[in-house]
Amino acid sequence: MNDGRLLIFGGTSDARLLCERLDAQGVRYRLSVATAAGRQQAAGLQGEIREGRMDAQAMAEYCRCHGIRLLADLSHPYAAVLSDTILQVQRELGIPLVRYNRPSDIDAVDNPLIYKTDSIDSACEIAMTLGQRVLLTTGSKQLADYIARLPGKTVLARVLPTQEVLAQCESYGMTIDQIFALKGPFSAEFNEAFYRYCGADVVITKESGTQGGFSEKVAPCLALGIPCIVVVRPQTRVSGDVTELQDLCGVEQYLTSRFSVC
Repeated sequence: MNDGRLLIFGGTSDARLLCERLDAQGVRYRLSVATAAGRQQAAGLQGEIREGRMDAQAMAEYCRCHGIRLLADLSHPYAAVLSDTILQVQRELGIPLVRYNRPSDIDAVDNPLIYKTDSIDSACEIAMTLGQRVLLTTGSKQLADYIARLPGKTVLARVLPTQEVLAQCESYGMTIDQIFALKGPFSAEFNEAFYRYCGADVVITKESGTQGGFSEKVAPCLALGIPCIVVVRPQTRVSGDVTELQDLCGVEQYLTSRFSVC
């Protein structure tokens, strides 16, 4: 049955690519994104877009209202709260969930300049022992947490060029010399030139995988001799009726086999 009862979560490039493939096959779906930037990322898609964050109660009600029969989690690897909420709703409603785990290449990175850690607190503790100018390529969501934990450091942030994000940066007291509003993807060559331009002494990034340009962020650090602190992904929890896949084509096949055109 192809009746739009598939709900996909994610304002990521992975989610967009999947939706484009579903559009090409005539599979109907609804796409949930958290922000206006996520809606912009979804521009041109044929599915119905829902913008705004939902707690478990609102998500469950949305699923009941629209007769959702299958959930697909293509959220960012670090959107742990959202993934936990989706899992909670899946358990409450008893409907299947497929989760896309973006492939990771963190184990392939081994260099004295690379510091792997599992929290913002630990990342900032390490950064406090290193250079003065700390470049964050971790997004804007937890920017305030980083700033609060890096007293005395010059914090630089590469963030999305949206009005909301820029206003957020300014509200934290960041100046125009600290804010770099750019949208990726970025090549390794671009990042190397960018690190030079902003005078970064330390880079803090996330284990974002190939789609998130992880190696393109790390390789320039090694080339320039800049310490790179990597906040590794949070561990995800799974339950009985959850299918976890690391291949986007596999997710597509899983969904199309259940929502074929009729």
